[in-house]
Amino acid sequence: MCPMKKQHTDLDALRTEIEDAERRVAREIDPGPRALVVAILVFVLLASFVLPHTGSVRGWDVLFASHGAGTAALALPSRVFTWLALVFGVGFSMLALLTRRWALAWVALTGSSVAAGAGLLAVWSRQTVAAGHPGPGVGLIVAWITVLLLTFHWARVVWARTVVQLAAEERRRRVAAERQSMTLLESLDTDEKDGPED
Repeated sequence: MCPMKKQHTDLDALRTEIEDAERRVAREIDPGPRALVVAILVFVLLASFVLPHTGSVRGWDVLFASHGAGTAALALPSRVFTWLALVFGVGFSMLALLTRRWALAWVALTGSSVAAGAGLLAVWSRQTVAAGHPGPGVGLIVAWITVLLLTFHWARVVWARTVVQLAAEERRRRVAAERQSMTLLESLDTDEKDGPED
């Protein structure tokens, strides 16, 4: 086998390997030390459902409309916030941490950011409730702050992933440039062999 063709075959194998690695990187995240922070925040968020969200009504009571949740004049933002916090702040965050899937990290990020907005409305709705009804409880405040922190950390994890993907893309460009230069050298070599005869 010609040395040029062998180099060309080696470059093709390297290119295939880099493309496979790039596809793996595109599907996975590496939260690093943030994984521990996110896990702690998920635990705090779960604990906030045991704390009172308003008066004596706990987070679980808001979720399932039990134990006096109806008499506490809970507005829709409180129910929406608790469900969003449970589904995205706890559920998708744990799934993303366990599977290391980039798509699940994005879902956790977007869901947590929507939950953060709903949490603001939930706190505000408890502050503007009619006289005689309790305001926001410690559980609601803790849950809202925890969801805000989860949103921040998921944004950092997703952004860090794009830096790794850019590095893999740069490697792929280098290999493509090397392949192109090898093709150019081969064509020049062929032109020299096929040159005009005297």
